[in-house]
Amino acid sequence: MIFNTLIYYFLFLLPAAGLFRVVKSDWRPLVCIGAGSGFFLYFSITQFGGYFGAACLLMFVWESLFSRLYKKGSIFCLIGVAQAVIFLFIFKYWNFFTGLAFHFSKENPLRWSSIFLPLGISFFTFEFIHYAVDRYKGTTEAGRLRDYLAFILFFPTMVAGPIKRYQDFLPNLLQPSTDFTLDWNRGITRILSGLIKKFAIADVLSTLTNHLNHADIAVAPRWVLIIWILAYGIHIYFDFSGYSDIAIGSARLFGITVKENFNWPYLQTNIADFWACWHITLYRWLIDYIFIPLGGSRVSPIMIYRNVMITMAFSGLWHGAGLNFVVWGLWHGALLCGHRLWRKWRDPLPAETSLGGRLAGWALTFTLVTLGWAFFCMDIHTALFFFQRLLIG
Repeated sequence: MIFNTLIYYFLFLLPAAGLFRVVKSDWRPLVCIGAGSGFFLYFSITQFGGYFGAACLLMFVWESLFSRLYKKGSIFCLIGVAQAVIFLFIFKYWNFFTGLAFHFSKENPLRWSSIFLPLGISFFTFEFIHYAVDRYKGTTEAGRLRDYLAFILFFPTMVAGPIKRYQDFLPNLLQPSTDFTLDWNRGITRILSGLIKKFAIADVLSTLTNHLNHADIAVAPRWVLIIWILAYGIHIYFDFSGYSDIAIGSARLFGITVKENFNWPYLQTNIADFWACWHITLYRWLIDYIFIPLGGSRVSPIMIYRNVMITMAFSGLWHGAGLNFVVWGLWHGALLCGHRLWRKWRDPLPAETSLGGRLAGWALTFTLVTLGWAFFCMDIHTALFFFQRLLIG
């Protein structure tokens, strides 16, 4: 992973953050643009070779130039959303959806064997869409082209988030914190925290989670299966939150504050609170740009449940181009719908009124979330076999 390399820190982060601090305010967006372009090109070319990185960088330029046409209620905003979705579909989901179309054939004649996934495309696509939609609604200002490019190409958040909003980022870009000592102390501390999460916990636990395959599951005792899936749940939390810590700490070196992405999700006593604390910027994006446009909670109960399921299916598909990810999203959608039904019947929830209720709510939430990781880390067939071995033996 890029954040684990010395090149990230000594070739990009420290020089860019230091330069950002000393140049005049009008030059700060240009520092972000230059550093972000170099970052994207370097790591794209080293991973994929050739001219792929340069070609993908043109996508940033095109999207940014096209964004100058956005106005409140403009058709160009909708075109901007459409082209961002098309880019994402071509690069990330083409083989997945064409594979579904030719599911019963021996091979997929439309499969692209040489297609590659541009660095951070899932994250910056959501930022493209956010800006186009908010310009359409008139809830964010156009800003200068250089400011928008700096927002998109701000490399600490390009790879693994958190997902930014332009209206939050712009004031930080124009007037970053000037407390150099505090920012660098907290930034470096946050980066070290993320590296410890990644190296000392997530990577160590991966030695256990590597056994979550069909062959090992077939011979492992039940108690070992439980340890493996628990290890995966802990692994993925420290992996995701570790990357978020590094990104947030990196931004802090610039004097820029990026929103938090995790807030002790495994300590929550119901699934709604879990999602309010897990991958927070993604969940808020899904609420604002999928759930609410579908009708949100302003429609009939049955339509609310439909909206929840669609939103969470998108959440799963965003994480990966596979049916198992969709099932994982639907698993959480069903849990959120069940929580809504339970709240309708029991309000307030017992988990909110007594220590025993809170402990029971936490245990149930943690168990269901942990079991759901089976669909995230295995294909559907292997996940179902895992549950069979777990329940029947």
